Amino acid sequence: MKLLVLALAFSLTACSTTVPVAMKFPEAPGQQAMTACPALQKLKDGAQLSDVSRTVATNYSSYYECAVKTDAWIEWYETQRRIFEGVVK
Repeated sequence: MKLLVLALAFSLTACSTTVPVAMKFPEAPGQQAMTACPALQKLKDGAQLSDVSRTVATNYSSYYECAVKTDAWIEWYETQRRIFEGVVK
């Protein structure tokens, strides 16, 4: 009986620590998440109106595609960080 009480008391106190454990939210993973948007296309000298409209359309689509991906990733990361910090505290 004494051995059972001693084992129970030891098992309840064996995992305690006097050192506080501080969890940090991990940094952004890899370079893929941190890469910048591609550079926009520039017009060449002597460009025709069709070249201008094609370049403008390409630049708009490229920019907005990158902006949507970046904004979505930032929103996801911030949400996960807030959830993590709410759980850890």
